Amino acid sequence: MSAERNSVFGDVGSGSRQHPQPDWQRVVHTILVSRALDELEETQLLPARKILYQFTARGHDVTQVLLGQLLTGARDGVGVYYRSRPLMLSVGLSVKDALASTMMRSGSVSDGRDIGVVFNLPRSEGVCVLPACGGVGAQYTPAVGWAQSLQYRAQVLREAEANGCIAVAHGGDASAATNGFWSALTIATTQRLPILFFIEDNGYGISVKSDFQTPGGNIAANLSGFKNLRIIEGDSAKPVEAANLLAEAVAAVRAGEGPVLMRMLVPRLSGHSGQDTQTYKTPEEISAERARDPLVQLRAQLVPNVISEQDWKALEQRAQEDVQAALAAVEASPVPDVERSTSHVFSENKADGSIDLQLQGGLLNAGVTFPEGSETPRSEGPRINMVTAIRRTLEHELAINPRVVVFGEDVGRKGGVHAATLGLQEKFGASRVFDTSLSEEGIIGRSVGMALAGLMPVPEIQFRKYADPAVEQLNDIGTMRWRTANRFAAPMVVRMPGGFFKCGDPWHSQSNEVQFVHAIGWRVAMPSNAEDAVGLLRSALRANDPTIFFEHRAMLDGAWARRPYPGDDFIVPFGKAKLLRPGTELTVVSWGAMVERCEQAAEESGVDVELLDLRTLMPWDREAVLASVRKTRRCLIVHEDNLTAGFGAEISATLAKEAFFDLDAPIERVTMPDVPSPHSPLLLDSVVPSVARITDAIRQLASI
Repeated sequence: MSAERNSVFGDVGSGSRQHPQPDWQRVVHTILVSRALDELEETQLLPARKILYQFTARGHDVTQVLLGQLLTGARDGVGVYYRSRPLMLSVGLSVKDALASTMMRSGSVSDGRDIGVVFNLPRSEGVCVLPACGGVGAQYTPAVGWAQSLQYRAQVLREAEANGCIAVAHGGDASAATNGFWSALTIATTQRLPILFFIEDNGYGISVKSDFQTPGGNIAANLSGFKNLRIIEGDSAKPVEAANLLAEAVAAVRAGEGPVLMRMLVPRLSGHSGQDTQTYKTPEEISAERARDPLVQLRAQLVPNVISEQDWKALEQRAQEDVQAALAAVEASPVPDVERSTSHVFSENKADGSIDLQLQGGLLNAGVTFPEGSETPRSEGPRINMVTAIRRTLEHELAINPRVVVFGEDVGRKGGVHAATLGLQEKFGASRVFDTSLSEEGIIGRSVGMALAGLMPVPEIQFRKYADPAVEQLNDIGTMRWRTANRFAAPMVVRMPGGFFKCGDPWHSQSNEVQFVHAIGWRVAMPSNAEDAVGLLRSALRANDPTIFFEHRAMLDGAWARRPYPGDDFIVPFGKAKLLRPGTELTVVSWGAMVERCEQAAEESGVDVELLDLRTLMPWDREAVLASVRKTRRCLIVHEDNLTAGFGAEISATLAKEAFFDLDAPIERVTMPDVPSPHSPLLLDSVVPSVARITDAIRQLASI
């Protein structure tokens, strides 16, 4: 290094550690490419409507690129947001892919399915960029999950490549007001995870100033007393100093010192998006921001001592040429195939029958294989209740698959509020069966990062209603495969008890399973008995798609639901209903706790009822229902969920279209009315479908 170069890097404050300096030629070129892309989009592509959304990173770009150069670990992972394109370019996103994404072309990171600035970058070696989401703050808990997976892979799976690797959660200052940020911060600091929170503070959340987002407008100052968290602050208008501070932050996380939060002051040199004219800023404010342009400051620090004037101009020219070449290549590439717009909602097979495997995420990518399953139960030993069956299945899958991790509130020493995990932490250790903080956003969000890193997370939501704070993450998980065009998928099993028990209430006793059936990309299981619970849970734990596994509270220890344990190889395929009793006069379709009541009603009705237990609602066995109704010519659907837009309406619509001329009577439903589950047992009994109500409905329908 020359004497002049030494003088440049002597600008950092006293006490700062010296770190290997960036490849400034590469850094500057990447920044200039980012600026050229922004300019092209703002001045040409957006006005011509060749792109529909534009989010500039101008002003944020210098420190993003500097950070990207430091992400060299074999298993590093990054959670990004919509303004992260310079960081993406720095870690390997090609200029063509960057432009193809915003221009909605085939072969881009989403194949035209998602907003162009919502990037991803699957990698089995080198830094992996987790799929970005459109929601503010949605990137934090998945990034924390990746950090926890690094800890797990290093300590439990003994993967040497995970040692010293880190996760990065990248966001703007306004996102520090979200529950995702605070949940991730809690997880990272209590677990001492290897993660860097890189917060870019440009002073605004769209038009709202930062002191409306954070008291005093400085999240770093407010977190100064947060335990197990190192705070570093930098200013992108001092880019060489910022480079050293970034290197210091990354080195600290790699050294195992725990999480670091870095607040980086950046100017927002353009509006929030291409449509934002910044009329809420005064001319003086805009002028002051432009005076702090990090690229201008970087040029002043590097030219001529580190990069000559001629070389800088050559880098500018090369950046423009690279962007123009990318534009020509993208404009010559095809638009997305509309015939494929519904593909990759779930895992699919290729024409040769092999799995069309996603590039990142899940057990199959990790090379996990399973013993062959059997759909024939072995019926070993005495009848056991459903909660014991679930626990025994979890125990077996934990034993044969070291990538299975079970977690949630109270699942560890307590063994779960429903006792489904009792004794599992003692047997498998607190790394594999562990308690979490009270945040469903954190429970589900961290599952994303774990699944993308090749683990099989089994998060528990204590009660169905408690899933509501995690709905954004649940929706993002379900759409991940589709919106990344099969580049990423996050297979997991979310265990979720719910439904009525001895009493009800609006908080612990809801079912509302239809919400997850309507959610794109989720498989949904709702077993009625212990045997099916074993087979469906095992099938879900070995699947390549995310699953909601609904455990009905009334059936966990219900006598009717008890069955002999069907064996460690027993599986139930999704989408295959179970015929509980054949009949000729009327078809009854049900699932979950209502199946028991339907069976009793069928016995008491005196009608020759054919009873189908759907077992899974996504997918559901359309063919079995249609075949039965075409035979009996009558159908009654019974479910605990509310009447309006319950899943029974979907079945009814299918029958009305596919079997209309086979019906001799209207399709009927017996359901909860459109009220929450009441607490008083008296009130509960008045609204939950009873054996008597179902019996009456069977008799009336059969008599038409």
